[in-house]
Amino acid sequence: MNIRSIEEINQKIEQGEATVLTAEEVSNLVREGNEPKAEDIDVITTGTCGIMSGTAAIFHVKAGEPGSFKKAKSVLLNGVPGFPGPCPNEWLGSVDMVVYGTAHSIYDENYGGGFLFNDIISGKDIEIEVESINGEKIKSTVNIDDFGTARMIGTRLAFKNYTAFINPSNESVASIFNAINMEGPYQGLSFSGCGELNPLQNDPVMNTIKTGTKVLMCGSEGIILGSGTRSSPEKPNLMISADMYDMDPHFLGGFKTAAGPEVFNSVAAAIPVLNDEILKNTYITNENIPLPIADIRGRHLPLGSTNYAEVWKNTDERPIYSSEECRNCKVCIVRERCPTGAYNDTLNTRKCFGCGMCAYSCPYGAFQMKCGNIQFKVENEFIDVPIICRQSDIKRARELASELKKRVIEGTFLISDCY
Repeated sequence: MNIRSIEEINQKIEQGEATVLTAEEVSNLVREGNEPKAEDIDVITTGTCGIMSGTAAIFHVKAGEPGSFKKAKSVLLNGVPGFPGPCPNEWLGSVDMVVYGTAHSIYDENYGGGFLFNDIISGKDIEIEVESINGEKIKSTVNIDDFGTARMIGTRLAFKNYTAFINPSNESVASIFNAINMEGPYQGLSFSGCGELNPLQNDPVMNTIKTGTKVLMCGSEGIILGSGTRSSPEKPNLMISADMYDMDPHFLGGFKTAAGPEVFNSVAAAIPVLNDEILKNTYITNENIPLPIADIRGRHLPLGSTNYAEVWKNTDERPIYSSEECRNCKVCIVRERCPTGAYNDTLNTRKCFGCGMCAYSCPYGAFQMKCGNIQFKVENEFIDVPIICRQSDIKRARELASELKKRVIEGTFLISDCY
């Protein structure tokens, strides 16, 4: 039974009277034994940030003058391939295209779709190369002001539950699930997921986060198109679309892995507290959210389990760089391995993803960061396995959930009436 309607909540938002908490704030109250009541909260905001391979962008961009070519056969943006069409744009000098976030530049093995998307929404100049169906080659420079359309579509984002990975073998394994080849046996663990902040963890049966719901995608207002690919009742995820012009580049970018560059982005959703059931679904804590552990060579081979408290509690969100400890190595292993390119003689803490790869890699301790470890059972004995790579960023997730809370409180974000 509902205690309020969407219309009533939106009225309170417009009047500046809505009570809004982030999901993390609700979890902290529950953890302290102070379970809130439905009549005391109007909206709960959630958020997640991490590698989301199912990300693509649809662009329409001017490549040349009208009449300069009939239609595009192939197109590159900073060397990243796009798929021209479906509209041919005959003789218009422009190209419609789809670019995958996981696409790799033909010129730079470390540059891909995620880095390209960040460069575009940051307003940087982009080199476009078009080959027409008749063999003409057109090169020019464009920026986001030249894009008639720049829209992102996430085909599967914000999974309710993720899997952590470990390598039990003696062979090193290259995978998108670790920033570098994962050594074994049992030498490190990588994981994804923001636990109690995650949108679908707080609405596991999608009572409020569903088709038509308005969300924030990388800071831009977007909409849930429906369930994402590979979504299931046990492991739901979302298909989302949003305009890229309003995106904040802080929440979107590239992430290098051992198998090539990937894309990370961020999603925040607001949960209207219509009744007790909706609120009680948010009574979750990291201690009670399981995180299965699988063999990195076979994602469906479970080896054990931990929980999100074990991987997030008492850890650092960002590393501390000590220039005094730096040996100024001729070949800096941190500079080579940093997934987001956050280190180049100095540490760019805003560009940093908090993955932990710098602290794991530097042999001289120039980077300090508590990333934690888990207890893992091997042949009836428990061993300590260090967390060597986070593929989700709790800091960005918290920032976007807080940004959404701010917009709701200020009355600039109303709840979708799709119930």
